[in-house]
Amino acid sequence: QVQLVESGGGLVQAGGSLRLSCAASGRALSSYTMGWFRQAPGKEREFVAAINWSGGITYYADSVKGRFTISRYNAKNTVYLQMNGLKPEDTAVYYCAANPSPTATYYNDYGRYTYWGQGTQVTVSS
Repeated sequence: QVQLVESGGGLVQAGGSLRLSCAASGRALSSYTMGWFRQAPGKEREFVAAINWSGGITYYADSVKGRFTISRYNAKNTVYLQMNGLKPEDTAVYYCAANPSPTATYYNDYGRYTYWGQGTQVTVSS
């Protein structure tokens, strides 16, 4: 059974930074596309960022482009999301997810992701 466990969320002031981590266990996910999604209260889950199996291709939502960076370390079965320049509108529960397509096809379609973490809360105060 694959488990994804996120960590690194918390409360930060606007303009601050956080680094989220997602550790996978149960199987190696080095051939999977990995993604981050978020969901704010009363809103639908939205795509944030994705990275292909090798880490050579990344995708970002327009709202976070230039501020967030996704990366992965396959040897540790871990994916990261470095978030800089945080804004109050970034407040949400952030979820890590694994997509069995290695090439990041349909990277922003949450229905394509097979495994999900439990989420970590990120709160940005103004």
